[in-house]
Amino acid sequence: MDQIVIRGGRRLNGRIQISGAKNAALTLMPCALLTHEPLTLRNLPRLADVDTFGHLLNNHGLSTTIEGTSPEEFGRVMTVRANRITSTVAPFDIVRKIRASFLVLGPLLARAGEATVWLPGGDAIGGRPIDLHLQALQALGASIEVAAGYIKATAKGGLGGGRYRFPIVSVGATENALMAAVLARGSSCLENAAREPEIIDLCKCLVAMGARIDGIGTDRLEIEGVPHLHGATYTVMPDRIEAGSYACAAAITGGEVELVGADAGDMGATIDALRAAGVMVTATRDGLKVASGDGLRGIEIETAPYPGLATDMQAQLMAMLLLARGRSRVTETIFENRFRHVPELVRMGADITVSGRSALVNGVAALHGAPVVATDLRASMSLVLAGLAAHGETVVSRIYHLDRGYDRLEEKLQAVGADIRRIADD
Repeated sequence: MDQIVIRGGRRLNGRIQISGAKNAALTLMPCALLTHEPLTLRNLPRLADVDTFGHLLNNHGLSTTIEGTSPEEFGRVMTVRANRITSTVAPFDIVRKIRASFLVLGPLLARAGEATVWLPGGDAIGGRPIDLHLQALQALGASIEVAAGYIKATAKGGLGGGRYRFPIVSVGATENALMAAVLARGSSCLENAAREPEIIDLCKCLVAMGARIDGIGTDRLEIEGVPHLHGATYTVMPDRIEAGSYACAAAITGGEVELVGADAGDMGATIDALRAAGVMVTATRDGLKVASGDGLRGIEIETAPYPGLATDMQAQLMAMLLLARGRSRVTETIFENRFRHVPELVRMGADITVSGRSALVNGVAALHGAPVVATDLRASMSLVLAGLAAHGETVVSRIYHLDRGYDRLEEKLQAVGADIRRIADD
């Protein structure tokens, strides 16, 4: 298993190209199940999760072709075609690797009238129940059978449409219900729907394929079902979490980095947190420039559904605040088990005390390198950030988490001056 080795203490300076969004790509790929015509996705990131999802689509009988795989290119182009769905079962050996696999449930149900999906895997960051997915699909006319380890959904004669109000905001459940509703016979309404930029990206892609959706960008989505969708070519949005992560890298190292392709409109809460901590963030013609300013200062942050601060940015901002003057409070409201990076950061000299869903971070004068173990995707990035600023050498193990969500991490950081390399763990 590979490791990443970092010798910290270098200021990062230069330009980093922001890749297509992981969370958007994994939502757009299952749209190909909704039509027999080809769906071409541009700006697709080079990630293990994208490859795994491609294998899942192949299992259902879809063909996938990829362009733009030369070393000098960042974005890839994937064309997916579901001429005929040969299997409506999402197998355990693939679904256990990636939680987003559960997003085939809605489109398979809508197109083929049935779907069997094993309970999903993914990061161990706390409970992410699927009951809202199932309740929303039932409201659209599906019959649901829950057996040992898998879900079977059927809609003989197709979905009829319906109305569902999410009791709490759920990104994944909104996505599944939305993809199911676009091919329903009647109209549907999803209330208290998630409003994340990735949801907007999904809606725009579906509209490009011929779907009828009103209320895009609001918490009330009205969908008029259509008999069929057609193919389309669509460009995946830039990754706001990757951009935020590299912004934290510039800040914690005292550097200045331009994030090429970053969209400030999708990053409001993250930019607000950075500026509150003393980081200078300005728009440029090509994206965003992030500079460390006169030093970091402690702040209070709390995760929340969009337009609040993304839970996927919590660990990276915490890492940045390790070297801030004064005390910071980080509160996690989305997942109950998302402070697993704290013991590893403490190993590097951080002063963090966790109490329930909050963590108190007392800024320290310096961090020191240490061997650390990644526990999930965003926790992995927090360890890399700490390593970039630490004195001495940091060795990060279990970096397959990083490969799931960061496109060419070492190459991008090396290009702006980081001393970082990947080695084989014999």
